[in-house]
Amino acid sequence: MREKIVLSERLGAVAAMVTEGNRVCDIGCDHGFVPIYLLQQGISPGALAMDVREGPLEQARIHIKAYGLETLIEARISDGLAAFRKGEADTLICAGMGGRLMMRILSEEKEKAASFRELILQPQSEIQQFRSFLRGQGYLLTDENMIEEDGKFYPMMKAVKSEHGFSNFDKTLPQGESSKTFWQQMEDRYGPLLLQRKHPVLYRYLEREARICDEVLWQLQVQGTEGPKKSRRYEEISRQKRNCLRVMRERYGDGYGEDSH
Repeated sequence: MREKIVLSERLGAVAAMVTEGNRVCDIGCDHGFVPIYLLQQGISPGALAMDVREGPLEQARIHIKAYGLETLIEARISDGLAAFRKGEADTLICAGMGGRLMMRILSEEKEKAASFRELILQPQSEIQQFRSFLRGQGYLLTDENMIEEDGKFYPMMKAVKSEHGFSNFDKTLPQGESSKTFWQQMEDRYGPLLLQRKHPVLYRYLEREARICDEVLWQLQVQGTEGPKKSRRYEEISRQKRNCLRVMRERYGDGYGEDSH
């Protein structure tokens, strides 16, 4: 057997969210390293490694066999959850793909998705829409994390189906209707648990977002903001910056992170 798998920081954080003892179904498994790692570490007793593409799946089979885990990890061709049968796994991992694709996968197989005890999700795009989608589908976020790796930020979350729907909203916030609407949007955008926990990586992400807004606003000023289209764009970016600064101020407090600069 080869040496133990060492995952990237991003994939390691995804794997760390899996509940010990759960069988795993990894959709879009690529080379199969996450299921291999979970079995090597004794976190999972067995796994399904599924991918829609035969090329990556064949590489996963090669790696699974090389690590002597072919009797415990099954590599299966599947478009999303199409080839999954309810009860085969407790944890669904869906990481490293666009949020729109992940929404399609979960929407097309709602009953199968709801059969898992937990979903470990790491969308690469459309993240605000994805959190809103989960909330609308009645999922509760029980954990969130954010990793910065090679200059990129990766949010990830653990979701469970809830009879009472999405209930991560922070009840300590001001209860005015406009404030509720604002913070619901911000929690969808940045993550309710990341905000509640004042996650340090999220703070760095917010700092970067504010800087990007400044750069875009400066470019728009140089180009001129006359005309309805340019004017709307300028106001949109200005509002985005104001929202970002408000989140930093009200969630992290004045002076947070000063020592990090």
